[in-house]
Amino acid sequence: MTRLLLVPALAALAVGPAAAADIRGQYVEARTCDVFTGACFANADTGLTGKNAVLAWKIEAGAVGSTRLDGLSVVAVVAARETLGLPQTAPGKAIVIVDESATPEQRAALVKFVKAQAGDLAADVVAVRTAKVELTVCNCAGEGCATLRAGAARVTTRCLDADHDKACGNECAYYPPLTKGVSAKAAMAVEHTFAGGGLNETWTDADRRGAYVGSFVAR
Repeated sequence: MTRLLLVPALAALAVGPAAAADIRGQYVEARTCDVFTGACFANADTGLTGKNAVLAWKIEAGAVGSTRLDGLSVVAVVAARETLGLPQTAPGKAIVIVDESATPEQRAALVKFVKAQAGDLAADVVAVRTAKVELTVCNCAGEGCATLRAGAARVTTRCLDADHDKACGNECAYYPPLTKGVSAKAAMAVEHTFAGGGLNETWTDADRRGAYVGSFVAR
């Protein structure tokens, strides 16, 4: 006679897969070189430019450990040794700008989050600063319009025009986004500036096909 083993419902739930603790939100990135480009144009930048970037995350929901980060934003201002998107000969330097409304525990969690997402590009965090961080991604048809205001870092983007923003006719998203878990579209960086100290350099870049706008999911 076949015997049936009855398993209590609670025990069955206990051995089921745990829900993933995702951190999700909006993402904007701008670099001092084109990311939407053809190979010949990208190679012309190699070793000469594209070594600076501003990366920004607006967290809609999620936590680092037990620290909730819902509604907070954080920015990484990056200076690399080589053109970003190519193998680096040394870790990058970064200034992390955390939302001024974050608690001390949340500030520490935001820095940890940036280091995990940006990897070697933020291996050497030379300064952590607080500022009002305003990151707005517009709900437009092209999904490429955004503004960022965070202390000395500023980025404004617009959607790429399929006809007017091409230079060589074979453009594509040549360099992928610099951080993990990003789903984004290439965009025009109308404004991309960093006017602060800490990296021994500043930059002002405009009207370059060097931005990404989209969303992220991190674990």
